[in-house]
Amino acid sequence: MEYESVIGLEVHIHLNTRTKAFCSCGTEFGLAANTQVCPVCLGFPGTLPVFNEVFLEYAIRAGLALNCKIANYIKFDRKNYFYPDLPKGYQITQFDFPIGACGYLNIALSKGENKRIGVTRVHMEEDAGKLVHTNRATLVDFNRGGIPLLEIVSEPDLNSAQQAYTYLSSLKSIIEYLEISDCDMEKGSLRCDANISLRLKGTQKLGVKVELKNMNSFKNVRTALNYEITRQKEQLDTGKKIVQQTRLWDADKQKTVVMREKEDAHDYRYFPEPDLVPFTISNELIEQISSNLPELPAAKKQRLIEQYKLSEYDAGVISADKHLALYFEAVVSVYFEPKVVANWLMGSIMNYLNTHQSDAIKLQDLLPAERLVSLLKVVAKGVISVKIAKEILPEVISSNKDAEAIIKEKKLCQISDPSELESIIDEIINANANVVQDFKDGKTNALMFFVGQVMKKTRGKANPQVVNTMLKNKLIVSDA
Repeated sequence: MEYESVIGLEVHIHLNTRTKAFCSCGTEFGLAANTQVCPVCLGFPGTLPVFNEVFLEYAIRAGLALNCKIANYIKFDRKNYFYPDLPKGYQITQFDFPIGACGYLNIALSKGENKRIGVTRVHMEEDAGKLVHTNRATLVDFNRGGIPLLEIVSEPDLNSAQQAYTYLSSLKSIIEYLEISDCDMEKGSLRCDANISLRLKGTQKLGVKVELKNMNSFKNVRTALNYEITRQKEQLDTGKKIVQQTRLWDADKQKTVVMREKEDAHDYRYFPEPDLVPFTISNELIEQISSNLPELPAAKKQRLIEQYKLSEYDAGVISADKHLALYFEAVVSVYFEPKVVANWLMGSIMNYLNTHQSDAIKLQDLLPAERLVSLLKVVAKGVISVKIAKEILPEVISSNKDAEAIIKEKKLCQISDPSELESIIDEIINANANVVQDFKDGKTNALMFFVGQVMKKTRGKANPQVVNTMLKNKLIVSDA
């Protein structure tokens, strides 16, 4: 049978406020266990929470960026469950009145198509602590307990693991543009749970859903969903029922495993938080926050297309990373060759960052815009070839030297004088009579072979355009 997968995502995002959601403890990552705690976030009797105003502002910003209707009425609730990492025995969250609802996020599909993914709700809550498992015991670190969280819940509008991956990437990009979280999954700043079910293609009735947890990268989300789609299909094809449950992704075994039966919402016994009174926020405040939103990825992509004549693909890649986009415009402001700059950023420079496990946020420090421009200019002038430029790029970055100094030190200037190249070209032509015949027979690859041999002989220093012209002239003459 043919099935359609139905996927909804629940994304939890740590906000980079200076203090916790309901107390004045710090939120810095990586400090010694249980050093950022106080009686409030530890749930001591007699303590009262105080709401963090920046938390509210950041939540409104996220809701607006996701095209949500922002609530004027704000109420918090208690979500009751008894885990060792939750000292109060409940979590302060929002249940029936989220800060944002009925939003959407457009994602790019293949072939230039877009798909609108509904955002059911954006709500505020506090994080729990962290369990640390050892061979002898399970320890609890409450530093994370009480850190402001946004939970962003999508509609079940995603129909493949790749769409889920694209949605997460787009959401991460928006949050980074808003500067309200670093979205670092390794730190736990962004966590994702996925709900997935299968139904017969062409039908509307939803199947039994399974929740997936413990996915610590977007790649793992995609892989886990693909695995679960296959598992559920095999179950259904053999007449077995899908059981509603929570499953963990085991990255080592590359499979999902049962964690527990899935609780329903009523199991949490939600009720209004008595220590935080409801309040209202004005439309004026919402409009003020809206007017101060930065240019978001979709708008930046469109502007890059219109202002710099980039292709939709190039503009999409560059605008997806806020820091890459900022760097691109910094370079283009002093060297207006947008396509050339884009090619370098998406090619050699991104390869360097990936190889050195770095990212675009560090680009301006690693390779100031002016230093990249100096490299691009010597290529444009024909001083060195693109090949040589790519070879010296790592040294330009690591040595803090301008390209001209490195070229001079290594004697890398491009050979463009025909008198210097003629003897080399003649030698190669004379040594490859069979390839000369291929050229005469109309085989276009023959010319590229000769160009490659000349470049090899000159260690990449020969000017490819000059070599091409000289080879064509000599081969055509020999043909005549």
